[in-house]
Amino acid sequence: MSIRFDKLGVVIAAIVAYAAFFAAFATFRANRIVPGQGRSILEALPPTLGALLLAILVVGGIVALLRTPLALRLAAGVVALFALAILIGTAGAFLTPAGNTFARVAPASGFWLLVFAFTLLLADVLTRLDLSPWGRIGVLGIAALAIAALLGSGSWDSLSILKEYTNRADSFWAEGSKHVTLALGSLAAAVIVGLPLGILCHRVERLRAGVLNVLNIIQTIPSIALFGLLIAPLGWVATHVPGAAALGIRGIGTAPAFVALFLYSLLPVVANTVVGLAGVPRAANDAARGMGMTDRQRLFDVEFPLALPVILTGIRIVLVQNIGLATIAALIGGGGFGVFVFQGVGQTAMDLVLLGAVPTVALAFAAAIILDAIIEMTATRRRVETA
Repeated sequence: MSIRFDKLGVVIAAIVAYAAFFAAFATFRANRIVPGQGRSILEALPPTLGALLLAILVVGGIVALLRTPLALRLAAGVVALFALAILIGTAGAFLTPAGNTFARVAPASGFWLLVFAFTLLLADVLTRLDLSPWGRIGVLGIAALAIAALLGSGSWDSLSILKEYTNRADSFWAEGSKHVTLALGSLAAAVIVGLPLGILCHRVERLRAGVLNVLNIIQTIPSIALFGLLIAPLGWVATHVPGAAALGIRGIGTAPAFVALFLYSLLPVVANTVVGLAGVPRAANDAARGMGMTDRQRLFDVEFPLALPVILTGIRIVLVQNIGLATIAALIGGGGFGVFVFQGVGQTAMDLVLLGAVPTVALAFAAAIILDAIIEMTATRRRVETA
């Protein structure tokens, strides 16, 4: 019987081998800003637990390497990620000297590579299982509950990122609220403006090229430059327009960040609305005309529902984009998780950078999965209705 290798599994196994045996698993620092010293798995954990983790990783790597049943690959990925999540907290407690409140222990490159490798394995398995949209949302919910349980259990409290969070718990949630408000608020404004503008561009061909070209030009402006360009005009508005300052409009702060994110959001919404409406089958429009529908009825009862999956794809792009771009808003006083990122960069405190970066990535990842599921459910329902 010949041994068969999985193509993606070869890559996963190579990453696991390097991360487990050659890369540092955890980093120890005497305090939060000095350079760290890498520790391997056997150095970062008690001997028994270190050997156990290596055994789990080796078995998981072999399962990924070979063409094994999906159930076995799923189990290997879940067990490996669970062991990594538990034992990185153990490494924090093991490496921190008793009574030392200054020492910092953080996951090192080896840990992140291992998490990436086994997450990739799980993603491949879930793709092959072809889960329903609700199934994917369910998996996301289980993962979120598992992380919440780990955080609530206190097993990660010895890690430096949690120590940074403890020192900034109130401001963390306040900045998180600003971050979400900026991302969702600018998306809502872009949808309110972009959908009618996209419909207009679809109906008036002479307008289409000009509008899309202008929005393309805005999209090419770097985010920091656009934030800077908005400072002067919004500052003028705050000074000369009665009541503007009272509404929060000023040269720096949330207003220019909101406007910049809104402008960046328009192109995907408008372009996808145009593409979605243009893709409506001519036969559907002809049938609607034959039934005596007015232009308004055809738009809202036929064209728009059929174009909805494409429009939602544009909204998905905007939301994921805005969650990331909202980080830059901290540079002009807009708040958000970027506050911790740039504070950490200024203080050379990488754990503070992670305190802002990790939730940003998690929000973008969750938003992408949820909206992908909604898009698929919408497309499936439309296919059923038109069948």
